[in-house]
Amino acid sequence: MTGIYTRDYWEKKLAALTLEGRHFIDGEYRASTSGQTFTRVRPMDGKPGAELALGSAADIDAAVAAARAAFESGVWRRQEPLEKKKIMLRWAELIRVHGEELALLETLDVGKPVLASLNVDVRLCADGIQYYAEMIDKMYDEIAPTGPNARALVRKVPLGVVGVITPWNYPMIIDAWKLGPAIAAGNSVVLKPAEQSSLSAIRLAALAVEAGLPAGVLNVATGYGEEAGKPLALHMDVDMIAFTGSTEVGRLMMGYAAQSNVKRVALELGGKSPLVVFADADLDAAASAAAWGCFYNSGETCHASTRLLVQRSVQNALIEKIEAVTKNDITLAHPFEPSAQIGALIEEAHMQKVLGMIAAGEREGARRAFGAERVLSDTGGYYVSPGVFVDMTNDMSLARQEIFGPVLAVIPFDTEEEALRLANDTIYGLAGAVFTKDMDRAHRFSEAIHAGTVWINTYDMSSFATPFGGFKQSGFGRDRSVHAIDKYCDYKTIWQQFG
Repeated sequence: MTGIYTRDYWEKKLAALTLEGRHFIDGEYRASTSGQTFTRVRPMDGKPGAELALGSAADIDAAVAAARAAFESGVWRRQEPLEKKKIMLRWAELIRVHGEELALLETLDVGKPVLASLNVDVRLCADGIQYYAEMIDKMYDEIAPTGPNARALVRKVPLGVVGVITPWNYPMIIDAWKLGPAIAAGNSVVLKPAEQSSLSAIRLAALAVEAGLPAGVLNVATGYGEEAGKPLALHMDVDMIAFTGSTEVGRLMMGYAAQSNVKRVALELGGKSPLVVFADADLDAAASAAAWGCFYNSGETCHASTRLLVQRSVQNALIEKIEAVTKNDITLAHPFEPSAQIGALIEEAHMQKVLGMIAAGEREGARRAFGAERVLSDTGGYYVSPGVFVDMTNDMSLARQEIFGPVLAVIPFDTEEEALRLANDTIYGLAGAVFTKDMDRAHRFSEAIHAGTVWINTYDMSSFATPFGGFKQSGFGRDRSVHAIDKYCDYKTIWQQFG
């Protein structure tokens, strides 16, 4: 099957594809209130891409009004659980049926290899919607213990209208992480995707209505953060904001909640995750994990393993193995090429930011072991090769700042105590890993790392059964797992007194 997915195949699919860039509000496509649009530039070649509705406060008002009307009518939240489950299962199946189309939209927007979009992003999006669909008829209320003359029912109820703001690095996956539990819980949603990656969100909403989701339950408004995201976060009729993005913008979200109606906020923010390798580790496994953990998706991953802490005695051997994995196993190419495993960075401004941070790191004394250079510039796209920097300390900018590019900072240590201090010496706490054959040390160390997820002798393994989120300035609240539904609900006590 994969043999049909040549570059020519995707070029022909693209030529036949109609790009829908209007808002999706109350079950229909709508132009922006102002009539204005903006054009998305394609990361893979720098050419003009889709034309999208330029959202404003007026468009957010319309989307929130549609969501509120749907919620208050009970057209979704009061449906029989089994019927809601069937609708969401149909939605998941439609995502799979339209997988190639969705993968192409995702790749046009973000520049990742189209086969990764198809085999990873589309699959996990559909799996996420299915996971929460299956939970709808398995959510129970409680009866609290009381005396014989009373009955206290504790109900888990939806919040109302949820504003969702998602990033551009994994649009479909993170949409599913938030839309799945929010809608399964009975809420209505207004989704504001990143301005760089709106196409798949618009299509997902249309497929939801095709599956039977009532109009107004899921609305998508496109536009820039200041013009559309901020009005959504400040809106007095939005009960919650679920945000994934930078820590800087996460702080703004908390402020907007305080300035408006003290709405709930859930934040999944940045990371600078440590991958710690002890001298007794399987260095081949550690090298593969370090390379893929940092360079996958061109490093545009919040929990990427961007800090490699390695015991000094095996540092040189491990770097050699990482270079071999990178050069032999991780192919950077045009996203339509079947061989491509990583593609372009999201846009020119971000590429220049990454290159600027690399240059700043070198001025501070970090030494380039290999890579970390602009490549494929003749395509017009925004490509940076995976690279490793050594001769580093943990106070250098490449070790402190979230680069969001394919750049690995290598920092040596001598003792377990030093490794733990370095691992936790960051404002972030999203993820981490430890590689060692000593299982006592592995469990001791994994318990001591201040992060929401810690892997032992592997990296970036997960399932929808496990919660995902951070400590410290990586945010609060959890995506995935049964626990994700809790943040989109509140508890209501109904007390009945007898006699």
